Amino acid sequence: MFQELEGEAVLVHLDRGTCFTLDPIGTRIWQLIGDEYDLDRIAIVLTAEFDVARDVAERDLGALIEELLARELVAIEDPKKA
Repeated sequence: MFQELEGEAVLVHLDRGTCFTLDPIGTRIWQLIGDEYDLDRIAIVLTAEFDVARDVAERDLGALIEELLARELVAIEDPKKA
């Protein structure tokens, strides 16, 4: 479950009963994931929209994705099954 409030987001894992909050950049990443952007394209969008260096965008994006995976809020889709 996802709810956006004033530019930030709250993700709720219903089965676990846990919440995870995202700042505005994390919220934008979540939106791009929902639009089915791949990680490379998300990094490009972040560099344009937030005036951040590509390597910083990629590092921070990777850290957020790892956190979301660990909390079971996203899953990696097998492209062979898509």
